[in-house]
Amino acid sequence: MIFNSLPFLSFFIIIFLMYYVVLKGNVKAQNLLLFISSYAFYGYVNWKMVPLLLSVTIIIFFLGKLIHKTTDYKKSSFYTTLGVLFAVGLLVYFKYVNFFIDSFTSFLNHIGLKTESWTYTIIVPLGISYFSFKLISYIIEIHRKKIEPSTDFITFSTYIAFFPTLLSGPIDNPSFFIPQLQKKRSFDYSLVVDGCRQILWGLFQKLVIADNLSLVIHEIWSDIPNQSGSTLMFTAMLFSVQLYTDFSGYSNIAIGLGKTLGFHITKNFDYPFFSRNISEFWRKWHISLTSWLTNYIFIPLNIKFRDLGTLGIILAIMVNMLVVGIWHGANWTFVIFGLYNGLIFIPIILSGAFLKRKKNKRTKFGLPTLGDFFKMIRTFLLITLGLIFFRAEHLPDAWLYLRGVFNTSLLSLDVVQDVIIKTITPLSFALLMFVIEWFYRDTSYPLTRFGIKWVRPLRWSLYSFIIFVVIVFMQTEETPFIYSQF
Repeated sequence: MIFNSLPFLSFFIIIFLMYYVVLKGNVKAQNLLLFISSYAFYGYVNWKMVPLLLSVTIIIFFLGKLIHKTTDYKKSSFYTTLGVLFAVGLLVYFKYVNFFIDSFTSFLNHIGLKTESWTYTIIVPLGISYFSFKLISYIIEIHRKKIEPSTDFITFSTYIAFFPTLLSGPIDNPSFFIPQLQKKRSFDYSLVVDGCRQILWGLFQKLVIADNLSLVIHEIWSDIPNQSGSTLMFTAMLFSVQLYTDFSGYSNIAIGLGKTLGFHITKNFDYPFFSRNISEFWRKWHISLTSWLTNYIFIPLNIKFRDLGTLGIILAIMVNMLVVGIWHGANWTFVIFGLYNGLIFIPIILSGAFLKRKKNKRTKFGLPTLGDFFKMIRTFLLITLGLIFFRAEHLPDAWLYLRGVFNTSLLSLDVVQDVIIKTITPLSFALLMFVIEWFYRDTSYPLTRFGIKWVRPLRWSLYSFIIFVVIVFMQTEETPFIYSQF
């Protein structure tokens, strides 16, 4: 049951009516409804994994209480480490055991020790990368005395399993989200309307741009050897746009759903393709993940390596970005993706621009200056090359793709015309989206400003146009969100 489906629409309408009409601000009853709904949603996806989600939630709930009441720091640290290892072990078992077995077997065969490959049949629970990180942050925040453990299991388990963010985030910090579950939530017209606008914008990104680009991108990736370098490079750029509109679309829908239920969910994207360097990009891309990793991996490592100076920062970044890559899945392509992003951080760190934050410069027409524009293009191309590894199913596919890009046919611009023609509709809407995002980049999402500034007839004309475009250009088959696989 994905967000862009009729079953989910029916599911959500029922919850919405019960939430506000039947329960009317009864916090405990609303939380119980969200708890049941979230587990029903997860069970619809894969009912066999419901006991796993419930059992790990119970364990961490009581472990959090134990950490809080333990006055001895060493014991508290031990229980915290135990909890973190438990959550990490859960992630490692389900996502990486077979990867380690396959890699070790391949290594033995490579050095001449013939070994038969064998793996377990392990079903990876959807959303495990997201709820595992929530479990870890909850334990660590209690140990750091940033929060007190939740006294109500329903409240805590709703935070872990909240259905709008369960499968693909954003990853809310417990100190940010749990207090919202404890407050009274009555129907707020302006917040609900704002949520609906954000959902609409997310559907536009996903159904009109991402899904239509995916058709041509899949076609090109299925026939790499017969493509020109220009076609492969252009397709790689298209994938960057597809990934952004697909995942940003999901995040906007999830955040919008949260708003309609009275919640503020962590912002996950801040117009990343207007970034002028890789450091700026990762501050604006998948913000909830990068913030999580900054708090729990980069900062502790940076403190640990501080005596090494600049080298320490580089080491901390390399480990951090390697974790970013591995987090996405058990595949060497993601390992290389993480290392690649770590490496292109190094010039930024050496130049001293790593921690600098400057606003985009604009001309008198509101456009980016020529210098900033070329920096944006450079960053986009660097990200695009890294995403070739992200998109490839296996490392040989990525190498084949890169070899295809960097040859003399890279300059054969006439060959790429066919791809441009096939993608002219989603490309036109993508260009329109980027123009709108540039002029409204000081908002959480573009339709916010339209909803405030425009008079009602113009607002509704805009909403009607977007709805019309979504209906006309959406694919007949429902396409899952890319990040639901992680």
